[in-house]
Amino acid sequence: MDDAFARIDAERIGENYFLIGLINRFNNSFQAAADALLDELSWKQVFFMNCVALFPEPPTIKDMASLLGCSHQNAKQVSSKLEAAGYLQFQRDAADGRKRRMALTEKAVRFRSRYEAASEQAMRRLFANIPDDAVHNMVQTFVRLIENVDAMKGEGREDDRGL
Repeated sequence: MDDAFARIDAERIGENYFLIGLINRFNNSFQAAADALLDELSWKQVFFMNCVALFPEPPTIKDMASLLGCSHQNAKQVSSKLEAAGYLQFQRDAADGRKRRMALTEKAVRFRSRYEAASEQAMRRLFANIPDDAVHNMVQTFVRLIENVDAMKGEGREDDRGL
């Protein structure tokens, strides 16, 4: 880690706050590294497409916003850009015509296929020297953190707990 981290006294600020800072630092660094590897799309757009592919049936904007933990507006904005670039297509839901479902286009499938080997290599490098049990523990911790954040969002801002 760079010199800036060596100067931070994690005990003074509390490890919980330090961890949140590390998560944000990692996210920023990972996004910049991934953006540098990709040609025509941003990491957020690729991540969005990868998440669309996770659903057993084409998801709605609401499904994507829920999975990603972002606003409906943000999910709509990313999906609109991907649709305009030819990576996503929308179709009306057969059971409920008010719903629009998104699916990856052939262009998106080709893009994902082209980067598959590089992505797997990057994941191996990213998690090198991290034991499987540590990864498992991190997954469990992040699931709990997400549950806690979702609970906080449901509580509103009536008190001064803040973020």
